[in-house]
Amino acid sequence: MSEKVAVLIPCYNEEITIAKVVDDFKRVLPDADIYVYDNNSSDKTSEIAREHGAIVRFEPRQGKGNVVRQMFRDIEADYYIMVDGDDTYPAEAAPELLAPLMNDEADMTVGDRLSNGSYGEENDRAFHGFGNDLVRWLIKTIYGYGFDDVMTGYRAFNRVFVKTMPVLSEGFQIETEISIHAVDKRWRIKDVPIDYRDRPEGSYSKLSTFGDGAKVLKAITSLFKDYKPFAFFGWITVLFLILGLIAGVPVIVEYFQTGLVPRIPSVILAVALVGCAALAFTAGAILDTVAKSNRKQWELDVYKAYIKKHQD
Repeated sequence: MSEKVAVLIPCYNEEITIAKVVDDFKRVLPDADIYVYDNNSSDKTSEIAREHGAIVRFEPRQGKGNVVRQMFRDIEADYYIMVDGDDTYPAEAAPELLAPLMNDEADMTVGDRLSNGSYGEENDRAFHGFGNDLVRWLIKTIYGYGFDDVMTGYRAFNRVFVKTMPVLSEGFQIETEISIHAVDKRWRIKDVPIDYRDRPEGSYSKLSTFGDGAKVLKAITSLFKDYKPFAFFGWITVLFLILGLIAGVPVIVEYFQTGLVPRIPSVILAVALVGCAALAFTAGAILDTVAKSNRKQWELDVYKAYIKKHQD
């Protein structure tokens, strides 16, 4: 391949698997640069990776999101493959992930573990499949795009995608953030089915099903607010209006029946709830204008990135 490919491998205590991961990608993509970013490992991950020919760097800020942010900042390439260092993703699928990018058919490709059933057969961790389905459903509901597999750690990107991706996450929310960013910014996305295999004996996942799951849901909510503020605050407006009507309608009915307003606290509550609805609507309208302005600036930044790419 005449164009430069970089394989990005964020790692935390993967001494059991990292040698095979590096060797596999060097075999499948012999011209690619293999980068292993050690995220404060307490084992021999970095030493083993270096012995097997990887370019080893270190990221002291704990969390996969922090590692990915630094990788995107540091590394210059035409195409990027991001893969976990746990040997659950086949290096043999890398050319299939790269092909749509090199043919200018996609800006991001996603290694889909779910369509062929391999993830369900290999993964025995409770609730992981349910969590993936929940996140997929939320993204489909909010943004209208249905990923086949949204939590996969195996993806490929072109240069402009990487260099205009604002990474905000610190931890395992990074896959969700990248997915939502790609959909919201209308990047071209292609799902590529892959065979998934579970971790080998002695290797263990650092993902906390409930702890990291809660962080993912929080990230979805935060990104919904940032990317679609009018819709986000619109739902809050509707909620306050409904509560205001529940509190206020009986008072109004009673007034028309008797001409009296004996339940003053209910009146105050209803007025306060309707006032909150008005404030939420106003906040949504203002922030929507700000979001559109930010989107326009981002589009201009993308144009600049394309110009720089062609100049290089």
